[in-house]
Amino acid sequence: MPYAFPLMMARLTAASWETILHRTVMMAEGSCTVAEYSRMVAEKATAMQLSMVALATGQDGAAVLAPFVTRARANAKRLRRAR
Repeated sequence: MPYAFPLMMARLTAASWETILHRTVMMAEGSCTVAEYSRMVAEKATAMQLSMVALATGQDGAAVLAPFVTRARANAKRLRRAR
């Protein structure tokens, strides 16, 4: 599908902005937990690992981006419910 990559980029952008907004508010309020800070680092490392596997196995750009999109959307949803 020729629109898969641009659509994923749009989803990643929207979910990332929402996640950054929620986490910034949490930090400003002093309610961001150690677990949330740890999650920020761990999820990016995991997404990068899965992304590199997709890249190394010759998958398309959408497959390489998918781990980041999945985590960003899950974070946005989780943080939206927590507010």
